[in-house]
Amino acid sequence: MSETRAIIYWLRRDLRLADHPGLAAAAASGRPVVPVFIHDESVAALGAAPAFRLGLGLERFGATLGDMGSRLILRRGSAPAVLQALIAETGAGAVWWTREYTPQAITRDSALKTALQQAGIEARSFGGALLFEPWTVETGAGGFYKVYTPFWRAVSQREVSAPDPAPARVRPPEAWPGSEALSDWGLGAPMRRGAAVVATHQAPGEAAALERLDRFIATGIGQYDACRDLPAGDGTSTLSDALSLGEIGPRTLWHRAGEAAHKGAQGAETFLKQLVWRDFAYHLMYHTPHLLSENWRPGWEVFPWATDPADPGFVAWTRGRTGVPLVDAAMREMYVTGRMHNRARMIAASYLTKHLMVHWKLGMDWFADCLTDWDPAANAMGWQWVAGCGPDAAPYFRIFNPETQAKKFDPKGRYRNHWIAEGQAEPPRAALSYFDAVPRSWNLRPDASYPPPIMALDQGRRRALSAYASAFSQGSDGKLA
Repeated sequence: MSETRAIIYWLRRDLRLADHPGLAAAAASGRPVVPVFIHDESVAALGAAPAFRLGLGLERFGATLGDMGSRLILRRGSAPAVLQALIAETGAGAVWWTREYTPQAITRDSALKTALQQAGIEARSFGGALLFEPWTVETGAGGFYKVYTPFWRAVSQREVSAPDPAPARVRPPEAWPGSEALSDWGLGAPMRRGAAVVATHQAPGEAAALERLDRFIATGIGQYDACRDLPAGDGTSTLSDALSLGEIGPRTLWHRAGEAAHKGAQGAETFLKQLVWRDFAYHLMYHTPHLLSENWRPGWEVFPWATDPADPGFVAWTRGRTGVPLVDAAMREMYVTGRMHNRARMIAASYLTKHLMVHWKLGMDWFADCLTDWDPAANAMGWQWVAGCGPDAAPYFRIFNPETQAKKFDPKGRYRNHWIAEGQAEPPRAALSYFDAVPRSWNLRPDASYPPPIMALDQGRRRALSAYASAFSQGSDGKLA
């Protein structure tokens, strides 16, 4: 009986057809498949920009399924209750899904799998979100890797299976269960007037992601190593938002970049290392889930970070008004596009946590609200790495100087001028869009004066180094002694 009953396929951050092992298996089974997305507690907890981007992705993936004679069923509620209701409505004999790795998801999915199996319902979880499952990569001593370079050496020569092709058909059930309307969820509402600005910079959906990948492989990956740190250029794949929602799979990226490397593309290995860095973040989150909420390294509780969201430095940073042009340009890029160049992210995060000595969790939570490419593991590890309290963060006392970084990576000021309107007689549209995107309550105008630095860079550096010296004993290797 269970071999012919429908499969409920529970979609989460895997809104694609190709490179989707679970969906490929469901389609190949010949059984009816009911794709469903559930607005549960994890969706309700999303920040404004990630929720907005999710809504765009769901709309596009629903249309994709519709074009092949299927549907995307939308339901709101706790996942166990919603799935039990759908089983009763459809007579389904199975619930399948792609694995997630946050501690909350693991707890939820483990309990659900047990409950379904006890009720006689087949419950299966599949890989597909990562290149390597976290429990399959171990050191010689049997533990997990805590440093990236040996992790890369351990996995770089492993075989990564070829991505599954998109199924030609996903068999529909004889009768579809009811679905809620995506518009009723209001996923974009918290963005307020910023939604209209950010929307013009989005290209949701699997087809758009594959087009971007084709363009990057054809014109960008060869120069990736040389150009990826130049924020004013077009040197990255711009696929972070699609990867975060699973609109493109990591195996697809791995094999396409690997083919480019085989053909001699100079930047391909660096791109592959970035994909593995993403896996590294997820493996660390899996093995040490406190990465998401606490200092990863012990002993950092004594560091005197500011923790008040009303801290003047934090407020100035959030508004792109620190008086440090590269930092402010980075923040403004985020408000207009929903993304921020990776080099700019590191500089903005370093300035907040070191020059201003504001706690990394305030910055991490702010990014979680403002980035359309938000990713739980990458966001947490990135902030802790820059702040010095995270994995692989040696030397912890390294402080990015925004002025020297600007000279090196934005020597002609193209990035800064593109995003900062104040002081320009004819500012570009992108710089003006910032004032259309941010809350009116900030009372910002493009014809206002650009602020002086809220803190001299040398003063902030000296203060941070003094705080490190007071809090920690520094070993010769730059790590906590």
